[in-house]
Formats: sequence, C-alpha cells, structure tokens
Amino acid sequence: MKTNIWLIMTALVAVLSFGVVIGGEKAYAAEAATGKKAVLVVSFGTTYADTRKVTIEAVEDKIRAAFPEYVVRSAFTSRIIIKKVSDRDGIKFDTEKQALDKLKAEGFTEVIIQPLHIEAGDEYEKVRRAAEPYIQSNVFAKLKIGRPILYYMGQEEKPDDYLTAIQAVQTQLPKQKNDEAIVWMGHGGVNPSNAAYALLQMKMEDAGLKNNFIFTVEGYPTLENVVEKLKQNKIKKVTLMPFMVVAGDHANNDMAGDEKDSAKSILLQAGIKADAYLHGLGENAGIQNIYVQHVKDAIENKYQERGKDKPVIPVIE
Repeated sequence: MKTNIWLIMTALVAVLSFGVVIGGEKAYAAEAATGKKAVLVVSFGTTYADTRKVTIEAVEDKIRAAFPEYVVRSAFTSRIIIKKVSDRDGIKFDTEKQALDKLKAEGFTEVIIQPLHIEAGDEYEKVRRAAEPYIQSNVFAKLKIGRPILYYMGQEEKPDDYLTAIQAVQTQLPKQKNDEAIVWMGHGGVNPSNAAYALLQMKMEDAGLKNNFIFTVEGYPTLENVVEKLKQNKIKKVTLMPFMVVAGDHANNDMAGDEKDSAKSILLQAGIKADAYLHGLGENAGIQNIYVQHVKDAIENKYQERGKDKPVIPVIE
C-alpha cells in the first residue's frame, strides 16, 4: 500500500514538474485558441521593419501588458503595404476584414478594435466600414472601436485629446533658441477630418508651444504656409518631426530626403537650416499610453452615452 502511494506521489510530482517546464508555452497557446476577448490593433502599416518594431509592435506590447485577459491581434489597412511586405519579406499581415473573420471563426465574443491612426480620416473610416456588418449582424456579443489620437476637443464631458497628445510630444522636443522652431509633418488628405491638423496648430498655440508649426503631405496646412510663418518669425533653424505613428516612407523621403521636393530641401532652399528627427510617435511612451487609454475607454463604453443634460430624443414613426 505504501509502495502504491509512493508511486502515485512520484508520478504526480513528475507531471507537475513537466507542466512547469512547458506550462508557459502551453498556457499561451491555449489562451490564443480559446480566449473570448481580443484587441485588434489596426494601423496603416509600414514596409520599414525597424520602425514597425519600435512603434506599432511597441504599442501592441503596451496594450498586451495593460489588458492581459485580452488576446492582441494586428492588421494593416494599406493593401499596398501588405503586398509589399508579403512579397519582400514573406510576412503576411491581415486586412482589417481578414482579422475580424479570423476572430469570428475562432469564437471570440468580445472584440475591441483600436486604430493607430492620428485622426478620423479615410483609413479610420475604412476600419469603421469593415466593422459595420459585424455590428449589424451581432456576430460578436461586443464589438467596439477605439478612437484615434486626435478626436475629442474637450467639449462638454469629453476629454481634450489634442491637449493630451501635445503634452505627450513635448517630452521629445529639443531645447530651442528664439530663432529655432519645430516643424511637424502630418499625412493629411481630402477627408474633412484633415481639419484636425489646423486645429492641432491652434491647440499648440493655446498650450504655449512657441515656434511649433505643422504641415501635411496631402492636405492643409501646407509646407508653403509654414515657410511663410518661419520667415515672419525670423526662424533660421528647424527640427523636422513626423506627426505620424511610424517614421516610414513619408518621414524618410517626403520629410528628410535629399530630393529637391522634400521638406528638408525646400527649407534649405528658403535659407532655413533643417535637421530631421526620424522617430515615429509610436516610439513615444506618452503616445503609447494614449492608445492604451483609448482601448480602456472603448472597453468601458466611455463617452459614448448621451449627455445627462441633453433632452430626450423623441420617437417619430
């Protein structure tokens, strides 16, 4: 009898010891297979592997650490980037729809989509359109979309996302002399949300950021607008910084490239010395924390309810 007990105890210890050795990997695999909650991090994407690791993947890691009960997945909205990375590196990134389809097939019941976009432009709208059929059909018990960096403006009970972003980026600003400035480059576009960049300029001024100017590659304000302001303020030297999550093609070429139409070259032609800071906002710990907070707000359905002081909306048939 004692021998049987001894054998049983020995076997139990062996099983437990074996479990300790491989349990971490098995637990992770089980979580990925059976987890019911997921955060889908959606970005435009980048073909620059180095900046992807310190920006997009760094934000994903921050979200993963903040919400351990959620599985974190990744998707790109740019089909061109998805194809380039696949053809060149053999790495397959999902589109936002492919990622949602996979989560559905794997039985997830709660999905929080967190876009890594700066403002609610075309790429953000692409994510919303992709999510709409899943929302309408109740595929998931809960499906929420977090907001981009620049969204609320501090009105009513809403936070001032612009001021929060400005406070975060101030940590990366170099000391400036009176004749020096920071010139930020955003992406921009034809979407009405491009107005976020002009508002950001006003918010920077309200926050007391002296000699900080922003232009966009594909919208307004333009670099020509900024050059005029620099001349008016007698600026002799600027530091170019991307107001983008990653320091990819736009930052390396449109902003800091040697071509005559790059921002750096145009500034030099205008007699203004220009240096480039080639780090995306995704490297900024404060910006990473903003995305984490936006995930938390989406989970809690914060700021989505109609204000208590608002009149009841009548039902009209």
